[in-house]
Amino acid sequence: MSTASAVSPAPVESSAQLSAGAAKRARRRRVALVWAGRIGLAVLVIGGWQAFTTWGIVDPFFFGQPSGIAKRLVDLFRHGTEFGSFYANIWTTIQEALVGFALGAVTGVVFGVALGQSRFLADVLGPYIKMVNAIPRIVLGSIFIVAFGIGVLPKILLAAVLVFFIVFFNAFQGVREVDRNILANARVLGASQLQIIRHVTVPSALTWIIASLHSAFGFAIVGALVGEVLGAQSGLGLVIKTAQNNFDPNGVFATMLVISVIVLGAEWVIGKLEHRLLSWRPPAPSEASNAL
Repeated sequence: MSTASAVSPAPVESSAQLSAGAAKRARRRRVALVWAGRIGLAVLVIGGWQAFTTWGIVDPFFFGQPSGIAKRLVDLFRHGTEFGSFYANIWTTIQEALVGFALGAVTGVVFGVALGQSRFLADVLGPYIKMVNAIPRIVLGSIFIVAFGIGVLPKILLAAVLVFFIVFFNAFQGVREVDRNILANARVLGASQLQIIRHVTVPSALTWIIASLHSAFGFAIVGALVGEVLGAQSGLGLVIKTAQNNFDPNGVFATMLVISVIVLGAEWVIGKLEHRLLSWRPPAPSEASNAL
């Protein structure tokens, strides 16, 4: 046997493996660049803010100071507020926002699907929905507080109203965008109206509905906060209002930072929900390019 035939050939990677490896490395580089950009921007903004207030270019009495915000945040978590512990105030706002979000999202989907299915209902209720949507939210908040007091119910209702219109208009448009050929084929195959809604209309409009939820929770938080500012016994809106009345910008920004973390956490959860519910959907061209 010759020496050349005794030596086994070295394994050769396939072109698919090479392509997958290159795509994975490109994706890692992109993620690293994104996080580097995010951290760099945060350092630039916070560092510039701290420097300008330290040098006297910006008055910290009006605009606060990052170091003062950090100290105020630690103080809030350790010693609480005059309305109870800071954790309890956070939980109050989260409860109001979550219940309002759920109520507004469910009613928005139901009304959006119903009016999207029925031209008659859309023509009858459309003007009234537009009239209510035109009312300033702070006015609605005042009406709710006058009617139901300063408990949690007015905040839940105000949060639900803000969420309702966002979800409703997206669900309504999503139903209107369903392929008419698919609806006609489902009817030809003998599907009932309920089966069409469950298996065709709602799945087709789900992309629109989920997209609306990303911004809807932020509006739920806004509704809860506005209601608390107008009148409340606890909550982050009341903490902000009290800090404002006491000329405490660090307290205002510290509470806003907590609110931002809550909204980002909710956005992450909604993103996971979207990925799970829409796993059947092929990736859009923009999503496919972002994955590289």
